[in-house]
Amino acid sequence: MVLTYSDYIEKMRGCWMGKTIGGTLGAPFEGYRGVWDVDFYQQDLSKGPIPNDDLDLQIVWLNAVERFGNKVNAQILAEYWLMFIDPYWCEYGAGKNNLRRGFQPPLSGYINNMNRDSCGCFIRSEIWACLAPGLPAVAAKYAFEDAIVDHSNEGVYAEVFCAAMQSAAFVETDLDKIVDIGLSYIPSDCAIHGVVNAVRDYFRANRDWKETRLMVLREYPGNFGEIGGYHRGNEKKEDYPDAKFGWDAPSNIGLIMLGLYYGENDFEKSICLAANCGEDADCTAGTLGALMGIILGASKLPAKWVDPIGDKIATICINNTEGNDLSVVKTVSEMTNRVARQVPRFLGPDLCDCIGTSEPFVILAQEGGDLYNKPRKAGYYRFTMSFEDTLRLQPFSVKYDYPIFSVAVDYTEPPYILPGAKKKIKLHFLNKFMQQQWFSVNWILPEGFTVYPSKSMTYSLEQWHTNDARLTVEYEITVPETLVSEKMDLLADISFVGRATRAIIPVTFVCTQVPECDRADMK
Repeated sequence: MVLTYSDYIEKMRGCWMGKTIGGTLGAPFEGYRGVWDVDFYQQDLSKGPIPNDDLDLQIVWLNAVERFGNKVNAQILAEYWLMFIDPYWCEYGAGKNNLRRGFQPPLSGYINNMNRDSCGCFIRSEIWACLAPGLPAVAAKYAFEDAIVDHSNEGVYAEVFCAAMQSAAFVETDLDKIVDIGLSYIPSDCAIHGVVNAVRDYFRANRDWKETRLMVLREYPGNFGEIGGYHRGNEKKEDYPDAKFGWDAPSNIGLIMLGLYYGENDFEKSICLAANCGEDADCTAGTLGALMGIILGASKLPAKWVDPIGDKIATICINNTEGNDLSVVKTVSEMTNRVARQVPRFLGPDLCDCIGTSEPFVILAQEGGDLYNKPRKAGYYRFTMSFEDTLRLQPFSVKYDYPIFSVAVDYTEPPYILPGAKKKIKLHFLNKFMQQQWFSVNWILPEGFTVYPSKSMTYSLEQWHTNDARLTVEYEITVPETLVSEKMDLLADISFVGRATRAIIPVTFVCTQVPECDRADMK
């Protein structure tokens, strides 16, 4: 279907306005557990909106897109994160710490990160939906690249789910269909999938929203709401089961769904329900506000909520002192216009038509069943791939792209070593062309390390026709009994016979005892 420029701008402006409104409403209840009964802002907004890190991060991502277009990926976003995002709290700090140590995404989002299943990345899903409106497969792809910088597992699924929903909402208004489209992009056995369906079942069974809230927090327990304490003594810690620290994305996605369904397409009712549930309330109300803003469009957002906020965007955690490489958005109008300017380059001529229309462009969006995730053909090649194949790259497979091939370095488990240990490494290759390739892998190893079956091996990579253009090779690394450094970089030197392409791929290990939060994933 065709999404016109005017409809796109109307919905995108609604997205950013809804994000600001919901985030402002929910901010006073962030980190608290309980049930409130507020129906309007609690802050003095006479000087404009309060800062919101949920938007700050997306302003930085917009700058990355303006420079790199649709080539933006996790590695690029990681560099922008290190340069331009100040905070070191929770998963933000863990991700930055790992990146500074030399671990690429998705390892950066996993290693020793107790908050990897928390809320810090689903709050920044809107940028990808607005760059790929009505194209949830595209939005999900970039949301994944974003999420793995500082999250893994449920944290990643939460952002992918939100981005796919928000993208679909540009062309679909039926709430059940929007939710089902989002669910199609994440594993059916993950907790995000489970809590979404649980909330929907409670709603359809006419259960009270407060009862649904209790179900969410008891069956998908997080501890975000325990940070600030319990509201007015109306609930006690013993009312809730013990929660794994940092496992907060499932419960907060559940509260977003509570607001969505029980709000029944009413913007005010929806965001107030989300905020009144506490927990990560600025994020839940902000994400829901953005989704409702897309569905309804900016002109249908109540003036009661818009007028106190105005057009201004306030920032809090952007570091703009690193040269002149970052242009900080100041208003919703500027955010809307700058994102829109990137769409023709980001989507390309196959998805964004700039010819034969009186508008700047129209977007050739998906519709109906095509909005859902499903195996997709790559041109005339016979290979098909579900988005779930991409999700399986995390948390231990680092992907690198080159002109004629891509390779994922699969650590198979967390990258920790001790003297005398053995580690398995898999290299997953993908041929991008209809020509067979011979290639060699030569390992450059630190002193004392050995690799089986050999430091130098040659392989044949088949092509897309009647053969499978994928190949997995496996190595066993033996660590010496004595290490000269606590951080080790092994290098896989990959060269293709008769081709100019050559790759030097780092495989990084640290010599340390395994952190408690990572032990469950060690073999």
